[in-house]
Amino acid sequence: MKFALKKAGSETDYAVPPLEGLWWMDNPAEFSEGNKDQWKWTLMIAQPDFITKELFKSAQDEVLKKKKLDTSNVKLTKFKEGKAIQLLHIGSYSNETENISRMHSFINDNGYTFNGKHHEIYLSDPRKTAAEKLKTILRQPVKK
Repeated sequence: MKFALKKAGSETDYAVPPLEGLWWMDNPAEFSEGNKDQWKWTLMIAQPDFITKELFKSAQDEVLKKKKLDTSNVKLTKFKEGKAIQLLHIGSYSNETENISRMHSFINDNGYTFNGKHHEIYLSDPRKTAAEKLKTILRQPVKK
């Protein structure tokens, strides 16, 4: 989207936010058990409010034309999460299970219930950061 703006002649620039993921299983009770091969997911990158559906569609058309990539499953939508429990996980993605379990225990011990999909915000680039130094915000939407 950032490059589509430039191509459209806009002088507006912005920093690209981090990649985010929503993760879930059909049975939420199994989520913290480490069965990652059964997890379902959606990946997201937040966009500024000035990114319009028209600009988004134009960018999709350009990718299909030039790169021959079908992006019809990529959507520009609003996302609102609400109240959440979160923590900063430092380390490999494969070592998140203990922190996810801690979050679930906190939720249960403090009278909260789950209110949405597990949410991760990736603050580090795994191509440039050693696994033990990766920083990921783990979030779980909740309600009382």
